[in-house]
Amino acid sequence: MNLTTDLETILTASVPLTVPLLFAGLGEYVAQRAGTFNLSVEGMMLGSAFAAAYGATESGSPIVGLLCGIGAALLIAFVHGNLSHRLQLNTYVVGLSLNVLVLGVTNYLLSTTALDIPGGSAWRIPLLSDLPIVGKAFFVQPWVVYLLVPLLLLIWWVRRRRMGLELRAAGDDPVAGDLTGIDVNARRRQALLFCGFCAGIGGAYLSVFQAGSFTSGMTAGRGYIVIAAVIFGGWMLRGVIGACFVFGVAQGLQLALPAIGYTASPQLLAATPYLLALASLAVLGARSKRPLALGQPFAPVR
Repeated sequence: MNLTTDLETILTASVPLTVPLLFAGLGEYVAQRAGTFNLSVEGMMLGSAFAAAYGATESGSPIVGLLCGIGAALLIAFVHGNLSHRLQLNTYVVGLSLNVLVLGVTNYLLSTTALDIPGGSAWRIPLLSDLPIVGKAFFVQPWVVYLLVPLLLLIWWVRRRRMGLELRAAGDDPVAGDLTGIDVNARRRQALLFCGFCAGIGGAYLSVFQAGSFTSGMTAGRGYIVIAAVIFGGWMLRGVIGACFVFGVAQGLQLALPAIGYTASPQLLAATPYLLALASLAVLGARSKRPLALGQPFAPVR
């Protein structure tokens, strides 16, 4: 047994599985900080995965596929935002309904569409890709993975500007925010659109850049894992990033452990990420750091 090789194998298997969780997790983090418990992130990822696969098939370009995926997820976010924060419908019911709708629509379209997704090559970053243990896992990836860097910088920058303060006010104290002139429901809709953008990249990555195919329900509950990651991370940016890595490694162990010679029940390994998600929801769901108005509708008082 070579520890260095084993760690490299685990990371190489885990990082690609972590990437879609990170993209969607960053978006869900922003949505929840603004007060929306966004259950439709699963549907956003699934709709994006199909739209990206279809767009890449028709155009022959992974970039066009990515744009189609983002567009589909933004459409779902737009619908969710207007139903929940303009018409004041129950956001939980809206989110779950959208997930069921997207699953049905993608299953129907899949049965009537032939997909032939063009493959995308990995980018090898000079010098960094040769580092032991982490080089191959982190620095030999499809180019879309590195969009995480500017996305993280954007979130970090916005958090320190007026827009970031208004988003947090919408999630923590919408009444006070409204009295100071903030359009709370508009901020919540904008946060959902940002979540759609991020989840769109994550869904497109799944079908076009990782699997090279689309299958029925291919997100396999990743959206719900993302929600658990936000809770597990304590609604803090660094916590959410760490939680996504934990869930990604839990998924990666399904592939890595047999490869390095360890035997474990495949069923248990497959269930591990979902067990972690349930545990985080049960143990950490009532933590005091949650946005105080999370999931609560808001009617302006002005």
